[in-house]
Formats: sequence, structure tokens, C-alpha cells
Amino acid sequence: MSKSRRGSRADGEATRTRILEAAGEMFAAAGYAATTCKAIAERAEVDQASINYHFRNRSALYQAVVAEGHRHFVSVDALRDLTESRLDSSQKLWALLDLLVHGATTGCRGWHLKVLAQELLSPSPHRQALLTDVAAPKLSFIRAVIGEIAGIPQDDPALTRCVLSVLAPCAMMLLGSVGAPGPLAEISNMSRETITRHLYTFAIGGLEAISREREKGR
Repeated sequence: MSKSRRGSRADGEATRTRILEAAGEMFAAAGYAATTCKAIAERAEVDQASINYHFRNRSALYQAVVAEGHRHFVSVDALRDLTESRLDSSQKLWALLDLLVHGATTGCRGWHLKVLAQELLSPSPHRQALLTDVAAPKLSFIRAVIGEIAGIPQDDPALTRCVLSVLAPCAMMLLGSVGAPGPLAEISNMSRETITRHLYTFAIGGLEAISREREKGR
């Protein structure tokens, strides 16, 4: 490959990153509906044609922004590595919660966490697409970890209830990390280990109780 082609590719990646960063900051601050491609282009110091070239349109750009926020919060690769590790089921649960707490407290800064909180509080028209393309692959790994402890098959609706019970506090932590007042703000100031231990104690207790109930019902 010639130096000119490598340089062109590097310039293209730099432009794409600049657009993504500008869009992330603006979507996090004002939301999807109030943020225009024109405003993003001005902030990124590019023309609107560059946005269309790299992201097709505003909808695709927003979905790329939310996907990048998700990646900073916790990546699919990290979840895959966790589920495929040699840790036992309870260790996997601890590691899972630690990943989520880390993402919500110290690992996800700037607009990345804010745009996730924005989507959580005020879902965009792209909610279903984001659930299918971004959240679903992660949930498959999370379901595997939780199902292993509770002894629930992946296709059992009871597993969905367990996943919701485990993940709901982590979702609330997203709001606390972006300045929500009251108890959420207080929790966000606690140490990562303190929060992880607390969430793990509640989760493991509940999941083991569900497992015992299922054993009795057999």
C-alpha cells in the first residue's frame, strides 16, 4: 500500500473520530431530537457531506454514538472473555458486577456515560434497533452467567426476571454517575469495591434462593 493511501485512510479515521466525538458531546447535552447534523458538522469542523460519507445520516450517527458509549461502559469482548473464563459461577458474577460498577463509576467518563443515561431516561426513536444491535449481544453473555448460578435454562422466562433484578441497580448507577441528586449521588461517591460487594451479596443471595426454589419444585 502506498504512503498516500495510508495517509488518506488515517485522515479518514481521524475525521470519523472527530465527528463521533462532536456528536457524542452534543447528543449527551441536548438529546437526539434537538441535535442537528449542521450543528455537529460545525462543532467537528467538517462539512455535512463528511457526516453522510462516514455515517450515512443522523440516525446512523446517533446509533454509532450510543454503541461507542456502550463499548466504553462494558465491551462485548470483556463479557465474552468473562463467560469463557475458568472462573466458577459465583466468581463470574462478582467479575460481572465489578465490570459494570467500574463502567458506571470510574471507567466511563465524558459524554459516553451521559449519552447512555440520556437514552435510558428519554429513549430515542432508535431504541429497538439499539436493543437489538448493541444490547442484545451483551445480554446473551450476562444471561449465561446469571443462568448458571440460578440453574435456569436460557429460554426460561424466569431467567429474564433474574437478569432484570441483577441489572436494575447497575442501570440506576448510570443516573447517579451523571449527577442525579439524592441517594444515587451518594452511592456514586462510594468505592468500587464497596458497591460491588454490596451488589454481589444481594444478587448471589437472591439467585441461590431462586435455585433452591426450583429444586424443591422438581
